[in-house]
Amino acid sequence: MMIWLNQIVQGVLLGGYYALIACGLSFMFGVMRVINLAHGSLAVLAAYVLWLLADRYEISPFLGLGLVLPAMAALGWVLQRAVLERSARGGLLVPILSTFGLAIVIDNLLFEQFGADTRSLAPYIDTLSYDSWTITDDIYVGELAALIFATAVVLLGGLQLFLSFTPLGRAIRATAEDPDTVGLVGIDARTVNAAATAIAMVTVGLAGGALAMRATFDPYAGAPQLIFAFEAAVIGGAGSLWGTLLGGIVLGVAQTIGAQISPQGFLIAGHAVFLAVLFARLWRGRIADWVRIRRGRIA
Repeated sequence: MMIWLNQIVQGVLLGGYYALIACGLSFMFGVMRVINLAHGSLAVLAAYVLWLLADRYEISPFLGLGLVLPAMAALGWVLQRAVLERSARGGLLVPILSTFGLAIVIDNLLFEQFGADTRSLAPYIDTLSYDSWTITDDIYVGELAALIFATAVVLLGGLQLFLSFTPLGRAIRATAEDPDTVGLVGIDARTVNAAATAIAMVTVGLAGGALAMRATFDPYAGAPQLIFAFEAAVIGGAGSLWGTLLGGIVLGVAQTIGAQISPQGFLIAGHAVFLAVLFARLWRGRIADWVRIRRGRIA
């Protein structure tokens, strides 16, 4: 019984990482209805920059975030103005294809620069990478995992407060609702979208740092991170910040329980839960449409 409880605890903590990496993906979809397929590759890019600062310049990864996060915000602003904004004029599919191409470019540039060797920030954060608190004889809570989970909660909560109570946050919400008419009330949709993308890239930078500290990464590690982020966002409800946290936790718990059942069950269980939630939502939508049609015929 305690073994299963420990798996659930570890799954919840793992879900904090998934929520962190899904935050930017969900935020961009909620604001601009754009699925950024370069999301995982950008997180890996941030991880490599942090590793470079730590390895060559002996800058602590936590101090390095002070340099990387503003750079990621600037990159997000440029990404919106140079790629997403222009590609959006060609329809809904073009931005997706543009970010897919961007992911390929980032992955191959990283491979050309750093090779196929795996890297990690674990050696640069002292004992934080493996220290843990003992709850019972069978339950341990990793300090790094708890820090990542707390970061995810604070980030998602902070973004929710930002969207609800700040002028820029309200402008972002208004632009997400009706980008064509917000100009009538003095809101520059182009600037708001660029600011939203910059904010999303800051969350991607944090996710890249968490990835590099908790595990190893290589130039092509972005695709698996994108899949985990996408599954967490869909399970929790695309565009919902707190739903992203719930989705990450559900995905993490499913994976750890699956791994306890079978060595191959880690990924299979997560994908199975994702597909079950996806099909349930599709059928719920079809049933709701059928009910509306029936009511319309009766009326």
